[in-house]
Amino acid sequence: MGQKTNPIGARLGIIRGWESNWYGNKKDYATKLIEDHKIRTYLNARINKGGIARIIIERTLNKLIVTIHTSKPGIIIGKGGNEVDRIKEELKKLTGKEDVQINILEIRRPELDANIVGDTIARQIENRINYKRAIKMAIASALRMGAEGIKVKVSGRLGGAEIARSEEIKQGRTPLHTLRMDIDYASVFALTVYGKIGIKVWICKGEVLTKRDLNPNFVGGKSDVSDRRERRDDRPDRRDDRRGGGDRRGDRKGGSGRSGGDRRRS
Repeated sequence: MGQKTNPIGARLGIIRGWESNWYGNKKDYATKLIEDHKIRTYLNARINKGGIARIIIERTLNKLIVTIHTSKPGIIIGKGGNEVDRIKEELKKLTGKEDVQINILEIRRPELDANIVGDTIARQIENRINYKRAIKMAIASALRMGAEGIKVKVSGRLGGAEIARSEEIKQGRTPLHTLRMDIDYASVFALTVYGKIGIKVWICKGEVLTKRDLNPNFVGGKSDVSDRRERRDDRPDRRDDRRGGGDRRGDRKGGSGRSGGDRRRS
């Protein structure tokens, strides 16, 4: 079943949190659900080049809180915050609510976010860059930033071919059946002159062995493996010390040899 279900949905409540946090009864559940869909569709179309990774929607009694995770916060905020104020007013008209709050969180490592990686590949394919080159560049960037594995699948009229086909390029490991593995997933598409090209991205960030905060706005939700790798990389380089130690050992050996030779001659 790991190959057939959405990796994010399969891990909800285990190592991932929900992207919509509110309670709805039988009367208004459908209305809120449709409203969430409208908000996400509108923001993705409104901020087309803003590098949006995910949109978290929270509702209190009379308040709507929208948190946008993005790799380009400056584009969304605008000069002096004018753009975000304009978006807030547009959301008020869309939802009919007076109290709307917008939070913007920056993604420090966009190379490890499946939505941003997929969107980057899609934009490159739309600009007529070879799809294999775009995928290999994205895979190299993700592995360089500490991903344990990444898999990219593209489908459609690749390279403008007459017959549609699918190709999959992967490197490292992406165990979809292991629910404690932190796997990010995204499905995007590129609009080309010869049709749509679908792009699916799986990124494995490591294994989560401790209890994780399921709040989707928790920016520090990195896996134990990546944390251990960062701590290991942050340690000072001791190779110079080892070289120094080797020289000192050589001096001791040389000194003992010379003294032994002097004693033999005497």
